[in-house]
Amino acid sequence: MSKMIKCKTCGVDIAKSAKSCPGCGAKNKKPFYTRWWFILIAIFIIIGALGGNKGSNESTTASTNESTPVTTAKDESSSSVDASNDSKDSTDKDSTDKDSADSDTKTDSVPIEYKSALKKAQTYSDRMYMSKAGLYDQLTSEYGEKFPAEAAQYAIDNVKADWNKNALEKAKTYQKSMSMSKSAIHDQLISEYGEKFTEDEAQYAISNLEE
Repeated sequence: MSKMIKCKTCGVDIAKSAKSCPGCGAKNKKPFYTRWWFILIAIFIIIGALGGNKGSNESTTASTNESTPVTTAKDESSSSVDASNDSKDSTDKDSTDKDSADSDTKTDSVPIEYKSALKKAQTYSDRMYMSKAGLYDQLTSEYGEKFPAEAAQYAIDNVKADWNKNALEKAKTYQKSMSMSKSAIHDQLISEYGEKFTEDEAQYAISNLEE
């Protein structure tokens, strides 16, 4: 027995295989989605969609593969820079350590007497504003510190002193404490029996005294 369906025009039950409705005469058309041409179009659409997805996946994969070397190169460059910086820091540290070690070694090799002479020289310069020649004589004098000539010379070579400043401070002392004239102060500063400053140092002091 044929399967029954309703006529789309009059609603009467008719056989599914009937070409037309016995009641109203309307043609019994098959739904469009059951026709061969619709099925064929649907197949092409599905195939096209699958092909598009495959192409998109291949494009994405290719894009990822192409970008990978760039990232790798960047990482390698960054690693190279970091390694270079680490190497430079290490070199700088080694150089600093070496300089410090050399300085310590140089200091350790200086005789104790030389160091003592230098300390005395620094004290005389800072507190008594002595000249270089006067300081040397004081360090070596049998009535002074009695250091050997070598120790005294080491002290003179390494003392931190501004001889012009020392001359000026001495000149100020003579001016304020002894009320000496500039001419007399000048002679006292350069005298062999006085302060033993050089002519340039004495002239600097006189030029900078208060009027």
